[in-house]
Amino acid sequence: MSFDRIDLNILDLLQKDATMSVARIADRVGLSQTPCWKRIQKHEESGVIRSRVALLDPDALGLSLTAFVMIEAAEHSAAWHREFLAVADALPPVRDVYRLAGTYDYLLRVIVPDMAAFDRFYEKLTSSIRLRGVNSFFALERVRVATTVPLGELTA
Repeated sequence: MSFDRIDLNILDLLQKDATMSVARIADRVGLSQTPCWKRIQKHEESGVIRSRVALLDPDALGLSLTAFVMIEAAEHSAAWHREFLAVADALPPVRDVYRLAGTYDYLLRVIVPDMAAFDRFYEKLTSSIRLRGVNSFFALERVRVATTVPLGELTA
């Protein structure tokens, strides 16, 4: 799919504030409302816009411990991969799952209230699937979190 400058501007505005009205977006990108709305719908239908959400502050909710859990797979089969993803999906503290190249096979970002909750998560994870190795790193401070995609890297 190709994107022109207007598409990229619309997407950038929406990813920064999904509550912005179509009228305001249209005004900011130099379109009337109907063509702007049609472009937004096109991006929703194509999957470029996956959803519109509210971003919550984990600390304000008492979810102050973020862990990055590095997983070494017990085996590298499609069946193990499916089972691992099913286990990760069933564990609510798991926020992100990445498959990696290198020493570790997967990276999980986990958010929990405290170390006791992480210990419960770790026990559920390691008792639910056979793993070769697990290594966890704990964030001391959330310095910067980006929820936006770097659209400036695309050329229109």
